[in-house]
Amino acid sequence: MVSEDDNELVARCLAGQSAAFEPIVARYQRPLFNLAVRMLGNYDAAVDATQNAFIKAYQHLDTFDSTKRFFSWIYRILKNECLNTLRDRRLSEPLPLHLAAAGGPDNDFERRERRAAVQTALGELTEEHREVILLRHFTEMSYEEIASALDIPVKTVRARLYTARRRLAALLSSRNVS
Repeated sequence: MVSEDDNELVARCLAGQSAAFEPIVARYQRPLFNLAVRMLGNYDAAVDATQNAFIKAYQHLDTFDSTKRFFSWIYRILKNECLNTLRDRRLSEPLPLHLAAAGGPDNDFERRERRAAVQTALGELTEEHREVILLRHFTEMSYEEIASALDIPVKTVRARLYTARRRLAALLSSRNVS
């Protein structure tokens, strides 16, 4: 996720080289999809939201501020796509077990149950708490990167993350998940 490379690719796209967008998609498709599937709890909806985010990003590349990280900018687009999807339907089902366990070939029942419980608990957090957990623990963004992506102070990121972790731990503890 080197921002100079992103800026160069964006500049090439804006200069008419549409193929320069392909490396951007290749670089960010997986992390954005992973965020979308965790935000929406639905594989197909996450595919659609991720595709729509890339389409909108490409259509509005001229609005990208090259002094910021590209991932932060496209993340906001994805977040809006996910929010639009959630407005159309309410998240009521946990992520199916086969998706929750998709991170590896491990078919251990306990591990799948734990992942399903975590996904369900994530769905019960407020949007702002779920968001900081996903960005910190599923994309491994720094506090500063999260602050930039969400356009909030680092101090607010720390506070939200602290509260979100405590709430998530309480939810998991009530389900006897360790």
